[in-house]
Amino acid sequence: MIIFLFVLLGIAVGGFGTLIGAGGGFLLTPILLMCFPTMPAESVTAISMTSVFFNSASGSSAYAYMKRIDYKTGIIFAIATIPGSVIGTMLTGQVSRQLFNCIFGAFMILFAIVIILKSRMGNSSAPIDKEGHFRARRHLTDRDGHEFSFSFNMLAGILISMFVGLVSGFLGIGGGIVHVPALVLLGFPTHFATATSHFVLVFSAAISVIVHLSEGTLNNNTTMALSIAFGTVVGAQIGARISKHIKGSVIMLCLAIALIFAGVRILYMGLV
Repeated sequence: MIIFLFVLLGIAVGGFGTLIGAGGGFLLTPILLMCFPTMPAESVTAISMTSVFFNSASGSSAYAYMKRIDYKTGIIFAIATIPGSVIGTMLTGQVSRQLFNCIFGAFMILFAIVIILKSRMGNSSAPIDKEGHFRARRHLTDRDGHEFSFSFNMLAGILISMFVGLVSGFLGIGGGIVHVPALVLLGFPTHFATATSHFVLVFSAAISVIVHLSEGTLNNNTTMALSIAFGTVVGAQIGARISKHIKGSVIMLCLAIALIFAGVRILYMGLV
């Protein structure tokens, strides 16, 4: 019975995580912390990152079919997340989480406010003709034939990805909850931001899982981790297909709400 509940939990967090490109870890981590108050933090993050890996791999396969992934940019950003993923994962359990939780919780709430304010100002994509150093331009077409032209600052994207890797490995939240709004603010169309972020998560989560396996933090929680992970695989396919029928502005609103929810929860955990 408990395994069935873990699978259902995985479907829920995996579906919503894929819909907004965040991987679901931002929901799973606080749920595990509340349900298992005596479980070591490193075990919680290990279980969460295992689920994020399977969720992002499944979701990316669906997004690949939709041709919504910017592979060229995704590979560059994925490489940028690797150092942070390793460092963040190794720091888990060795650095005081309370202060970091307070800072990061407040950061996510602030980021949600920025997203809401920007959405009220209009189009989230940067002008294609905007000039500047390290600027990359993309012209992509999805499976439905919709064309997207946009530009963004590659250096800023790389630096953000490095930070995302660190946060992802340390908190076990996947990182997409930061990466997606950051990509949108840089100039990515929302649907390409969610899909490309999910693609990047495959690599950063894989690195974190490998580090956790080497440190043995998954040894006593393999059944739970795999049960939730199985659910996220199913949920990812559901979330990706639902995203086809939802406007980008709605996805960003959902992400902003999720950011506030996760931010408040993480801030609370840092204060108690």
